[in-house]
Amino acid sequence: MAIAPEIDTLHLTVNGKEVSLDGVEGLSLLDLLRDRLAIYSPKDGCQPLGQCGCCTVLIDGKPRLSCTMKATLARGKHVTTLEGLPQDDRAQIADCFVQAGGVQCGFCIPGIAIRGHALLERNPCPTREEIANDLRAHLCRCTGYTKIIDAVEMLGRVRRNGQDKSAANGRPGSFTDQSGGVGSRLCRYRGTDAVLGEHGYIDDIYLPGMVHAAMRFSDHPRALVKRIDVSAARELDGVLSVVTAKDVPGDRFVGLITSDWPVFIAEGEETRCVGDILAAVAAVDEQTARRAAELIAIDYEERTPITDPGDGLKPGAAKIHPGGNLLSRSALVLGDAEQAFAKSAHIVEGVWQTQAIEHMYLEPEACIAMPVNLDDKGVAHPSPAHPQDDNGSSIAGQAESIHARTTASPDRRGLHVLSQGQGIYDDRRQICKVLGWPLERMHVELVSNGGAFGGKEDMSIQAQTALLAHVTGLPVKTVLNRKESLRLHPKRHPVRSHLKMGCDERGCITALKARIIGDKGAYASVGAKVLERAAGHAAGPYRVPAVDIEALAVYTNNPPNGAMRGFGANQSAFAVEGCLDMLAEKVGIDGWEIRSRNILEVGDRFCTGQRLTKPFGLRKTLEAVRDAYRREKYAGIACGIKNVGIGNGLPEFGRASLTIEPTGRITIRTGFTEMGQGLFTVLIQTAATETGLDAEFFDARSDTRDTLDCGQTTGSRGTVLGCHAVIDAARKLKADLDAGTELIDLVGKVYSGEWTCYKTDKFGADVPEPKTHLTYGFATQVVILDEQGKLKRVVAAHDVGKAMNPTLLEGQIEGSVHMGLGYALTEEFVCEGGRLVTNDVKSCGVLRAHHMPEIEVVLVEEPDPETPYGAKGVGEIGLVPTAPAVAAALYSYDRIRRTRLPMKDSPAAEAILGHKAQ
Repeated sequence: MAIAPEIDTLHLTVNGKEVSLDGVEGLSLLDLLRDRLAIYSPKDGCQPLGQCGCCTVLIDGKPRLSCTMKATLARGKHVTTLEGLPQDDRAQIADCFVQAGGVQCGFCIPGIAIRGHALLERNPCPTREEIANDLRAHLCRCTGYTKIIDAVEMLGRVRRNGQDKSAANGRPGSFTDQSGGVGSRLCRYRGTDAVLGEHGYIDDIYLPGMVHAAMRFSDHPRALVKRIDVSAARELDGVLSVVTAKDVPGDRFVGLITSDWPVFIAEGEETRCVGDILAAVAAVDEQTARRAAELIAIDYEERTPITDPGDGLKPGAAKIHPGGNLLSRSALVLGDAEQAFAKSAHIVEGVWQTQAIEHMYLEPEACIAMPVNLDDKGVAHPSPAHPQDDNGSSIAGQAESIHARTTASPDRRGLHVLSQGQGIYDDRRQICKVLGWPLERMHVELVSNGGAFGGKEDMSIQAQTALLAHVTGLPVKTVLNRKESLRLHPKRHPVRSHLKMGCDERGCITALKARIIGDKGAYASVGAKVLERAAGHAAGPYRVPAVDIEALAVYTNNPPNGAMRGFGANQSAFAVEGCLDMLAEKVGIDGWEIRSRNILEVGDRFCTGQRLTKPFGLRKTLEAVRDAYRREKYAGIACGIKNVGIGNGLPEFGRASLTIEPTGRITIRTGFTEMGQGLFTVLIQTAATETGLDAEFFDARSDTRDTLDCGQTTGSRGTVLGCHAVIDAARKLKADLDAGTELIDLVGKVYSGEWTCYKTDKFGADVPEPKTHLTYGFATQVVILDEQGKLKRVVAAHDVGKAMNPTLLEGQIEGSVHMGLGYALTEEFVCEGGRLVTNDVKSCGVLRAHHMPEIEVVLVEEPDPETPYGAKGVGEIGLVPTAPAVAAALYSYDRIRRTRLPMKDSPAAEAILGHKAQ
C-alpha cells in the first residue's frame, strides 16, 4: 500500500532569523511574508502578475518579485526586506527619499527602496541612466520618477562620503527640519513611514477575529439576470454569509450626483457592465471567500451591448437606464460664431479623439468595516482603534476592546468603516443609504491611500463590506485584486471633439464651434460634470469673442468613466491646441507667437464668460519657455488652464479642526483626503505659520468624528479650501496662546475652522458677469524630441500662485507630466464588446523610469488675493498641456498632424514600446 508522503517543512532565513513553516503549499513568497510572518513592507499591487514591483525583496542579496515566486522555492534561501536591513541603512534610505521628495502616496516606494539599496551595494556610484534602467520592473504613478532617482543618487552620495547624519541616533528622519511653515521644503508628513513600508494601508491592517470578503462580478456587459444561485457558496466550509440585492435593507442605488449605480444587480435586472457586482461572500479567509464567489451560479439571458456613444443616441437604441442614454447636455453660446467665421481670414476644422485611461494607482481598492455598539443616543463613536496612529498597529492592539463593544443586538450596533476614498463623508452618506441607517450610526475614517487621481471618488466595495459586517457582526475586510480593480472603478472619459476655429490675418482668434461627445460608460459617476468641464475649457486659455459649444455625456455598456486628473480639460486641450497650431501654420507664425497673441490677460473673459479680474501668471509661463521652444529643432508647445474648485453653481467650502491632545500634540482634522498629493503636509505648514508653533507639534487625519464635511477631494480644491479652514481654526488657537494660555491648559479643546466661497454661477448662466470658479491654474509646457524623434526633455512652467512647499509642488508637476506623456503616447484602456482587453498592469501602457525624459519645472508665483497665501491647486493642471505639446513636437519632426490618442504610430511611442504600432 502506498504511503502518502509527508509534507515537508519549509526552512528559510528571513531578515536574519531562521524560520520553519508548514502548510505553505500554494502560497507565494509574498503571501508567506505578509500573511504568515506579518512583514508588510512588500506590498501587493498586482499579484500574481509581477508587473508593478511593489513586492520586491532580496533573495540571497538579489532583488526578486515575491508575488511571482512560490514560497517553496525560497527553501534554504536568505530573504531580506526593508525590516531586515541594519538600522543605519534604514535611516539613510528613509531620509534620502524623504529629503529628495521621492515619496508621494508611498505604496510603491518600499519595493523601489530595497532595489535601490541593492543597486548601491554592487554599484556605489551609478549614473542616473543606470538607476532608471535598474528600476525597469517598478511602476510609480505619482512621482514621475525624477525625485526617486534623485533619492537613490543622494543615498549613494551619503554612503560614499560617510555622511551619517540620519544614523547618528539610529532614528530615521532625525535631521529633518520640522519647524517649516508655508514656503519651506518641509518633508512629507509621515514620509519616513511610507518609505520603510510602515504606513498601514488597509490591506496591512489585521484584526483578530476579522473575516474576509470577495465579490461575484458579472460575466457579461449586458445581460438579463434571470437567477442567482448562492446555495453552493453557502455550503462551502468556512463561509459565513452570502448577500445579494435581496439582503439590502435600504436603497441599492448610489452615486455622487445621480443615484443610478446599484451596489448589487438584482434578479430580473440587466447588467450594465462587467464591473457589476451580483453577490458578496464573507468567509474565514480570503481564499475561501474567493472560492465561494466562483461557486455562485448565474442564469443569464445575454444581450447585445451598446459600446459606442453614437449608437446609444440612435432612435430605438436599447435604454441602459430608464431615462435613456443621454446623461447630460452642456451648451454655451457667446456672440455670433457663424458671423465671426464669415469674416475670418483663416478657418481650420477637425476631429480629435481621446481614449479611455486607467488610473493605475498602485493600491487596489480595499475596505474594512467593524461593528461598534451605539451609545444611548444611537451614535456610533470611533472604535479605540485608529489606523493612522502607530501605522495601523493600534487597531490590532485594541481588538479585544472592539469586540467588547460589539455585544449588543444588531439593531443596537453601528459601524466604524476604514475607507481609502476621496470623500469619507460621501462614503458615510452612501453606505448609510444602502443600509437604511441615519448618519449617526456610522463613523468613517480615512486610511491614507496608495494613490487615487480621481478614481476613488466613487464608492467601490465600501457598501458591500459594510453590509457583510452588519450581517455577520464581525470585522470584515475586502481587498480587490488588480484584475477586479480594473473592471470596477471608473476610467478617464474617451471624448470625440469636432472643432472649427477661425482667426484674422494676424492670427487672433475670431470664433470657435465645438461639438463634443463623451463615452459615459455604464453609470453616471461625475460624468455630467466632466463633460461640462470639457465644454467650459473648449477654448483653452485664449480670448475667443464668439463660441458655440455643446458637450454630451452618453451612457454605454463599457466600464463607467468618471473623474481623473484633469477632469475633461485634458481632452479639450488636445483639440483646441491642435487647432491653434493649424492656424499658426496658415498665418505663417510659430506656435509660441500665436499663443502670445491670444492668451488671456487680466480683464479678458474665459470661455464660460467669466471675466478674469485678478492677477495671474499665464504670460509669465509662456515667457519662461520661449527660449527652450525656439532654440530646439524639434519642439512643441501648448498652454493650459484648469479651474480650481468645483464651482459652476455648486457650494464650495472647507472645514477643519485643531484638537489639543493630552500628549501636547495638536491634531488637524479635515474632511479632505490625503492620497499622496501632500495635503496633510501643507495643512501642517499652514497651522505652523499661523500659530508660530513648529510643524513637529502637529498631526493630521480625516474622519467623521467632527462635522467637517467639505465634499470630495477633487477639482484641485484641497489646498485652497483646506488651508483656508485651517487658517481660521489656527488663528483662534493663536489668540488663546497670545493671551498667555499655555498649551497644556488647552488639552481637550477643539478649535473649528470654516471658509465658504461666494456663490458661483452655473455653467451657461444668463447673467451679465458670470463667475463660474474661484480661481484657475495656468501653465505652458514645451516638449522636445531628439534626432530620432524620441522624448528628450520637457519644460513645464506653471503659475502656482504661491509655492506652499516647492519640493511637493515639483513632485506633483513631474508626476503630472509623466501621466501626460503616457496619455499622449502609450496609455489606453481597451474594451471590445464591453469586455476588457486591457486586463493587467502592463497592458495599461504606463511609462517606466527608463522611458522618462528630463523634466525641468519652472514655478511662477502670481498670488491670488482670494486664496491662502495666494496658492492655487496644481494637482490637475500639470498634465493639461502635455499631450498637445507632444503632438506639436511630433509634427515638427515628421510633419504628420496627429489627432487621435494615444499616438502609438509616432517615433516617440515606438521608442518606448520597442516596436511599430500595428
